[in-house]
Amino acid sequence: MNYYLSKSLVNVTFDEAIQKVTESLKEEGFGILTEIDIKATLKKKLDVDFYNYKILGACNPPFAYKALLAEDKIGAMLPCNVIVQEKEAGKVEVSAVDPAASMQAVENDKLIDIANEIRARLQKVIEAL
Repeated sequence: MNYYLSKSLVNVTFDEAIQKVTESLKEEGFGILTEIDIKATLKKKLDVDFYNYKILGACNPPFAYKALLAEDKIGAMLPCNVIVQEKEAGKVEVSAVDPAASMQAVENDKLIDIANEIRARLQKVIEAL
């Protein structure tokens, strides 16, 4: 089982891909809590050039709440990360964590249905791109 869901996009700019992902996430009830610009961070901290790479910390509050009620340490695995990377101009890959795969490490049956629902929603996000 892969630990991520992924799709490659062509003929889009990196910024267009970020916008599409954000809109698709919103349609499935997710908001962006964090945005980490890996390229800018590596340039600032290590003075190295890296390709466009952002990590979007996506959260669906009702499901996050259910997960926290079921398992108080689950916050260590939140939010759901979605990465957008452009190794080559015009070719952008979007990948999202597969919560069903990551929740296998947590021995709590109450999380199975929650993880499967979030997986289905993230799959819709990826497919809509």
